[in-house]
Amino acid sequence: MPGAIPSEAQVLDWMTSLSNWGRWGEDDQLGCLNLITPDKRKQAAALVDDGVAVSCARPIVTDITPDISFQVQRYMVDSGEGRDTDPPERRLVRRGASEFIGMVFHGQTITHIDALSHYSWQGKLYNGVPSHEITSREGAQTHSIEVASDGIVTRGVLLDIPAIRGIPWLPPDEPVMPEDLEAAERAQGVKVEEGDVLLVRTGNYRKRLDTGPVPNTEPMCACQVACTPWFKERGVAMLGTDTSNDVRPSHYATITAPLHTVSLVTLGMWLIDNANLEELSQACAQRNRYQFMLTLAPLRLRNVTGSPVNPIALF
Repeated sequence: MPGAIPSEAQVLDWMTSLSNWGRWGEDDQLGCLNLITPDKRKQAAALVDDGVAVSCARPIVTDITPDISFQVQRYMVDSGEGRDTDPPERRLVRRGASEFIGMVFHGQTITHIDALSHYSWQGKLYNGVPSHEITSREGAQTHSIEVASDGIVTRGVLLDIPAIRGIPWLPPDEPVMPEDLEAAERAQGVKVEEGDVLLVRTGNYRKRLDTGPVPNTEPMCACQVACTPWFKERGVAMLGTDTSNDVRPSHYATITAPLHTVSLVTLGMWLIDNANLEELSQACAQRNRYQFMLTLAPLRLRNVTGSPVNPIALF
C-alpha cells in the first residue's frame, strides 16, 4: 500500500529540518548544483555509447489551449514573403527573416528551469536571502538563472512510474510517493545517486497529447512533497518531471506549492517543469538502460528567475 500523505504540520517541519542553508557557504547561490562535481561530469560523459541524442523538451507554440496561462507571442519583424517579386533595391535591404518572441515560461506548458529565485517562504529565498531582493524593476538581483550559465552536465536517471505499472499515465489522484521511486529503481535496475538529475515520468504529457489539454485548475498527478526527504537523502541535484512539479490540488490549506517551496527554498534543489519524457522513455526501454548523460544550457539571462530549456539526453 502507498504511504500516507504527510500532514501539513510535517511539511511545515520539513521547511526547516531538511534545510541545506549554509551547507555550501553563506553566500552560495548554486544549492544542490554544487553536488555536480567535475568527477560527476566525467562519470556522465563515460555513459555516452552510441552517440544518440534525445530531446526532453516540449515544443513552444503560440496555440491557445485551456492549460496555457499566458499565450506565447510571435511577431514577424520580416518574412520571406514577396522576396521573389521585390524590386532589386528592396531585396537589398530585406536581408533575412526574423521575429520577436515573448513568453511567460513559468506555467504549465513550456519546458523550463526554475532558478532558486523563483520561490520564497516567509520572506526568505534559499540560504536565508530576503525575498525583496527580487524586485519589479531590477528583477532577480540574487539567485538568478545566470549562476548556471556554464551549463549543467551530469548523469541523468529516468524513473518511469507508469511503465512499471503497465499503464500509459498515472491517474490524477495517485501522486508519486517515495516507494514508487524505489520500485522504479528496482524494476529498471538503476539507483539514484548524489549529483544526478532525476527525471520522473508520470505520463502527464502523453495524456495531454492523446486526450488534449485540460484546464490548469484540474487535478494533476506529480511527485508528492513526501518525496523531498528522499531527494535530500539521495543527493538529487535537480528534479525534472513531465508535470509542473506539484500535485494539484496541493492537499494543504496554507501551502499552495509544497514541492516547489521545499525544493527551491529549503533544499536549494533546482527544478525542470513540463519536460517531455516520451521519447526518452522509449529510448531507455529500447536499450534497457535508464541512465545517460544529460546536458542543459539555460539562457544566460541576467536577473531572471529561470529559463526555457531543452534538456538533451545522450546515450
